[in-house]
This record gives sequence, C-alpha cells and structure tokens, in this order.
Amino acid sequence: MATPEFIRSLRVSAGQQLLWLPGVTAVVFDDEGRVLLGRRTDNGKWSLIGGIPEPGEQPAVCAVREVQEETAVHCVAERVVLVEALEPVTYPNGDVCQYMDITFRCRAVGGEACVNDDESLDVGWYEVDALPQMDEFALHRIKQAQSDTPTWFEPIASL
Repeated sequence: MATPEFIRSLRVSAGQQLLWLPGVTAVVFDDEGRVLLGRRTDNGKWSLIGGIPEPGEQPAVCAVREVQEETAVHCVAERVVLVEALEPVTYPNGDVCQYMDITFRCRAVGGEACVNDDESLDVGWYEVDALPQMDEFALHRIKQAQSDTPTWFEPIASL
C-alpha cells in the first residue's frame, strides 16, 4: 500500500518504532445491497477499502476519498459503524504501526467500479451472501454495517 508522505517524513526521525495512526475503513453498499471490495496488491486478499487520513483530514472525508481513489466509485458516508484499536502491524521493511480504525457505512452514488490506482489487483461488487474468502476483520465490519445497531466498540471491563 502507498505510504503517505507525512508518514515517510515521520519515519526519518522515528525510525521503525511504533507509530500510532488513525485509519478508516469504508463498507460501501450499492442500491442492490452489494458490497464493494478490492483485492489488494500487497497480499492478494479481498478486502474492504480503507486508508490513512492526511493530517487535519476528517475521517469520513478520508473514507470517501479512498473509495474514489482506489475504485472510481463515488460514495457518501452515512454513519460510523465501529471504532477499534487494532493490534500492531510489523511491515516487511520492519516499520511498526498500530491503527485506531474508524469504520463507516457508505452508500454508492455514482461511478463505475474499476481498479483506479496501484493498490488493487481487482475491484468488484459482491452479494453479501456470496463474498470471496476474506479476513474476519472485513466480515465483522460488513455484518455491523448491515445492522442498525449502535456504533460498536470494545466495552470497558468492570472495575
């Protein structure tokens, strides 16, 4: 995945130590109830569309931007689905990041789904009951986005 310029600048002084970063995930549905997926170039897996907000960029704006940049689909963010601190990730180059993921339910409003940058091998719309093999991360988010339940977050343990 493309590393934003501001993170490359941070790495000059931070080295490979853990960076705590915001991240967004977009669960985009079309009028037929299908979900938009991309097959990632870095690992070949099908996934939801996501990315890292630029400094000062609102998370919902980032979600909409990432969807358009990666798939050519125009969407609107409708609501926050979940907020979750993810486990740290060590990338092949040794850099370590941990993300605070904010997932949005989005509605497609235009554009034709296609590979629109170098982050995806394939892009497409899928019936929710006929998804390709995906990580639990994405499946959980799709399930939450389909429901009308309140925003999901990890509950606080009893004190």
